[in-house]
Amino acid sequence: MSYQLFSYLDAAGKPRTGIAIESGHFDFGRLDLSNFNSGSFDVGHIDIDNALEQWPQAHEQLKTLATAISKDSSIGANAKLVADELSFAAPLSRPGIIYAAGANYRDHVEAMGRAFNMRLVLDPRAEGIPPWHFIKAGRATLAGHKQDVTYPGHTQRLDWEAELAVIIGRPAQNVSVDDALSYVAGYSVANDLSARDNLRRDKVDASSPFLFDWIGHKCFTGACPLGPYFTPAEFVASPENLDIKLWLNGELKQDSNTSNHLYSVADQIAYLSSRLTLYPGDVILTGTPAGVGMESGTFLERGDVVKVWIESLGQLETTIV
Repeated sequence: MSYQLFSYLDAAGKPRTGIAIESGHFDFGRLDLSNFNSGSFDVGHIDIDNALEQWPQAHEQLKTLATAISKDSSIGANAKLVADELSFAAPLSRPGIIYAAGANYRDHVEAMGRAFNMRLVLDPRAEGIPPWHFIKAGRATLAGHKQDVTYPGHTQRLDWEAELAVIIGRPAQNVSVDDALSYVAGYSVANDLSARDNLRRDKVDASSPFLFDWIGHKCFTGACPLGPYFTPAEFVASPENLDIKLWLNGELKQDSNTSNHLYSVADQIAYLSSRLTLYPGDVILTGTPAGVGMESGTFLERGDVVKVWIESLGQLETTIV
């Protein structure tokens, strides 16, 4: 039985965790588990962050629970939620490191090359170039589905980037490409919001090694909308064949497929794990396809609504205020 996990805020603003299955959305804390054997993982007091710390056991229990709810309506009778009325939070509240891949879609690299008249490498693997990542700050950057993100005061060129988010489920160190996907707990939808005019520091010489400001460019409150759901990896046939789309105020801006990755999810995990250990709760944003605002000089404004959809994972909505 497939399922997805989510986090939401109740009427008092208290964070709660839920499970979504075909028959609906349910609050874990209100399930009748009196006749359910949760084994070594207590599903009655779950949050997604602690589930990731013991993911293999947690996942098996959650699959069993999802099946039980679908077969016995009494388990979820007092726990059912109305999805459209939920105040979603980001699925993770205590993420580890957020790694983000740059220039990892062939169509995006081609579009940026045309826009800026640059010769960009379309097959970096053939030229021996490894994957390229930067780090995006964790908890302070997260925003949930339909949560507002305040337009940062330090930018006038706020951009969108639809991304597949990969959540690690067990420690990964020096793993092979062939084994890399076994370290993935699940996937989610992300938007790597970017302050394009903050990449270069004002009043710093162009030849200076201290010219670039990746924190200003990528890290600010709400810079990483994530969600609405955490989808276990078992229920995603391949992270390398998922349609991905982004709409700005209803206009389709990005329309691609993860098959356009220059480096696959497995490639990225293997590379990162050769440099340092990946831990449960770490997140990898795997790159964005063509259609970002920087390509055309079009940027976000207050009042804009951005929707990111990834096949099988759901749709993430963000309003800029």
